[in-house]
Amino acid sequence: MDLSPAHNQSLEDLDRENVFHPFTSPKDHLATGPRIMVEGRGSRLTDNHGRSYLDALAGLWCVNVGYGRQEIAEAIYEQAKRLPYYHGFASMSTEPGILTADTVKRMAPGSMARVLFGCSGSDANDTQVKLVWYYNNLKGRPKKKKILARDRAYHGVTVAAGSLTGLPTVHNAFDLPLPQVVRLRCPHHYREAEQGESEEAFTDRLVAELEETIAREGAETIAAFIAEPIMGAGGVVVPPTGYFEKVQRVLKANDILFIVDEVICGFGRLGTPFGSHHFGIEPDMVSVAKGITSGYQPLSAVLISEEVWETIRDHSEHLGLFGHGYTYTAHPIACAAANANLAIMEREGLTANAAKVGAYFQEKLRARLADDPAVGEIRGVGLIAAVELVAERETRTSFIATQGVGKAVAAEALSRGVILRPMVNDALALSPPLVVTREEVDEIVDVIAASIDAKRGLMAPSAAA
Repeated sequence: MDLSPAHNQSLEDLDRENVFHPFTSPKDHLATGPRIMVEGRGSRLTDNHGRSYLDALAGLWCVNVGYGRQEIAEAIYEQAKRLPYYHGFASMSTEPGILTADTVKRMAPGSMARVLFGCSGSDANDTQVKLVWYYNNLKGRPKKKKILARDRAYHGVTVAAGSLTGLPTVHNAFDLPLPQVVRLRCPHHYREAEQGESEEAFTDRLVAELEETIAREGAETIAAFIAEPIMGAGGVVVPPTGYFEKVQRVLKANDILFIVDEVICGFGRLGTPFGSHHFGIEPDMVSVAKGITSGYQPLSAVLISEEVWETIRDHSEHLGLFGHGYTYTAHPIACAAANANLAIMEREGLTANAAKVGAYFQEKLRARLADDPAVGEIRGVGLIAAVELVAERETRTSFIATQGVGKAVAAEALSRGVILRPMVNDALALSPPLVVTREEVDEIVDVIAASIDAKRGLMAPSAAA
């Protein structure tokens, strides 16, 4: 069999004929795709036609140390030469995985006891679901299995993680969500608050909803609550004042575990080591991925508290082995990449840079765009932000979804050399690499402003919902 590529076909043709793309319209892709990236340096990418782009989304919220890091490439190469693979089953281990677990545990919020590795944020949150079920079975509480998750949350796409996700696209035609997931309101003050309602009053209403939900379902049936410190794919939603402080009190009072999904916010993006540090969250369990390797290798992890670990450890005497894990758990090449990545972050002070340049980023977005009649809200912390486009500022009226205003502005920005991501309610999401400079921030904001101007024709009053 000849496995060499068909030389009479372009890469674009080969892609359209063979590749099944995630979160992509197959019909649209066949008509207009793909765009093929071939090289990256710092915050910039180059495609196969030599065009350059400033990546204002850091891949998918993940390339924290930027592209082209030779140190990580060399760590991958050296580990592949020495020991490309070994598993973690039956007490087996490798040096890179041990070192990664030690580093991540010391960085993590709260009092974490153990680290279990996987390959993606989705499998991390899937593992969390199994762990909270396992934990409650070991505690003799077989009915305590429901998980509280929020509208517009994103926790992955596997069966359990996709059920925790609160976006219709992830559920449509997939027979999701699972019945054990109980949904709560999205904590987005701009979209969910009542007219004239302050952030503090909105927080109190959300907490009252949480208490009412627990009372209705029964605390004896609810195992955990899962939340991102700042919602990512749901539109970069920053929680209202006092939200997590009050939510945590309710969870503790009802013996409900708090799973914090740090897949996006972890490893410096908010200008703190983890999002939990920024918001004062004390998690029982933590999910990480993305920034742990800056996307150079697939790696995720779940971290569990002392109490959860002790329950699992103590019951192993009669249960025997713990029956969960993956072929690629603590993969030595992925962990070698993580160790090099985390070393770069510490040595170059990239978390501090995210705080410093992030403050400039947030200020620049507001200074340039806050008075634009098409901009309803600008939100974010550190190096994560969203600019939400609206048809009418005063009434916060959205555009009709079929107008595709957010998509059109993002496409215009792409044509001008800046990559951002359109999201729910025509919000433009931004999360540049933590190495982004002030000059690059200026470029991002200038291109967003120019792209909005270029698409004013789509923003006629007739487009309002």
